[in-house]
Amino acid sequence: MKHIFVTGIGTEVGKTVASSIVTEALKADYFKPIQAGDLENSDTHKVQQLVSNKITQFFPNAYALKTPMSPHAAAEKDHVQIKAETIERPISTNDNLVIEGAGGLLVPLNNTETIADLMHQDDKIIVVSRHYLGSINHTLLTIEALKTRGLTCAGIIFSGEKQASTENIITKMAGVPIIGRIEQEPYFDKNVIREYANLFRENLQNL
Repeated sequence: MKHIFVTGIGTEVGKTVASSIVTEALKADYFKPIQAGDLENSDTHKVQQLVSNKITQFFPNAYALKTPMSPHAAAEKDHVQIKAETIERPISTNDNLVIEGAGGLLVPLNNTETIADLMHQDDKIIVVSRHYLGSINHTLLTIEALKTRGLTCAGIIFSGEKQASTENIITKMAGVPIIGRIEQEPYFDKNVIREYANLFRENLQNL
């Protein structure tokens, strides 16, 4: 059983779509530990709408916060405190588990902990990268930060409009596998997710 942790180089880079593809490709279970805001249309709801297999189990958030802010700030508004040690991964599944982070690797949970503190050393960590000015730096910094914590980036998924020079230099300098790229699609539905799942499946199975 693999635990696959999907993180991004920042917000709005395509983590949820990527998580849907990974979940569908492996018929894995899905867990989003922390949801901040948009509780009626959460990332878990979105993945449920995009995954078409009948095997995947969807587990409730450990923290469901009302305000769309960084988890530490949203928790403060809700008068709760997030502690990494209180977030238990689902144990009722014998299948692969996809865990979707919130924002990037160093998004704070409280005054001392970040999303990285939710990761385990044996996790298969996937970094979702999207081209924008500064994305090379952000991608390489994310991978470097994983290394300094004794964590391993199992692969990169590129998302959005293709920028060959950006992707080429990241590929050369990061030294980690490229799982695939998600194009700038006009929309994502179950059929589109299934197509990408078929494309990515072999690389994901080899993580």
